[in-house]
Amino acid sequence: MPMPNPAVNESLVQNWRQFMDNVEKSLDLVEEQLNEASEMTEICTSEWCEATEHVIDDLSNFLFSISMPRAASEEDSKRLKDLKKRLHDLYAQYKQTAG
Repeated sequence: MPMPNPAVNESLVQNWRQFMDNVEKSLDLVEEQLNEASEMTEICTSEWCEATEHVIDDLSNFLFSISMPRAASEEDSKRLKDLKKRLHDLYAQYKQTAG
């Protein structure tokens, strides 16, 4: 069986990292909105809560269904775990804000 091309593996890892960068930017936006919402109780309408929960659900689906490329590093693995924990914490913040 032929060995995979190292350039292909590197491309996969780089694309995966770019995807993770974009997921992290989305988490930053959600966190920013939750911080703003916690200061303004009138923002927590049912429409806002529903939209926010859908975004968190989508991010959860991304983070918990993504596979790491075989050539990914231990640092990449840690980053994915950290992002999952951060999403969990943001969901807890959302529940407290929406409460």
